[in-house]
Amino acid sequence: RVEVAPGAEGHLIVVHRAPDLSHIELSLGEDARLELTELFLGEAFAEVEVHQGGRSECRMTAVQLSSANASYRIDLDGADAENELGGVFLAAGNEHCVVKLRTGHNVADCRSNSYIKGVAGGQAVGEFCGMVYVAPDAQRTDARQQSRNILLSRTARITTQPQLEIYADDVKCSHGATVGQMDAEAILYMRQRGLSEAQARRLQIEGFVGDVVTRCGIEPLCGAILERAAAKIETL
Repeated sequence: RVEVAPGAEGHLIVVHRAPDLSHIELSLGEDARLELTELFLGEAFAEVEVHQGGRSECRMTAVQLSSANASYRIDLDGADAENELGGVFLAAGNEHCVVKLRTGHNVADCRSNSYIKGVAGGQAVGEFCGMVYVAPDAQRTDARQQSRNILLSRTARITTQPQLEIYADDVKCSHGATVGQMDAEAILYMRQRGLSEAQARRLQIEGFVGDVVTRCGIEPLCGAILERAAAKIETL
């Protein structure tokens, strides 16, 4: 359990290196700020609960570079609380990556933004299940949820289920999902400029996931994660 006192700021980095079970509960007081970065290098089952007080801000970055099952439950319990979650999974071979997310807008005037990107090759499987819940009287909610995914083989599979459950009428809520192939025109463009097909594919994937990773807020860590992601892309 991690508590961020009212008005305080903190950074939390969690690295999963081996198959394990974990549960983290984060509590943010009023006007608190927290940056969470979670990196999966082993086949972990991880749960994260976030409870946010008024005017608090929590930014979360989750990167899965191996089979993993990550579950996030976010409760915005104070007015003007804000949460942002960026997630990436890269699945190769027979790996299985799962991301589950529930964001609860329990009071009025809160904001959330989640964007999950997945890439799967070989016979890998990726899953995203997201729910945005807006409670009665949680007016002026602003909630966004997006899932974008790329399949690199005919045998890879990604399923995505973004959902909304809304009980207030003065809200801005959106969700969307895409599962597709790589941009053939972009690859052709890069090949015409001297890159091999493998290099063009790698650059496109790096650009696809890089905009999420680079938002982790800790520059040296972002660079290290990008290096590991680039090495993982070579195996896809």
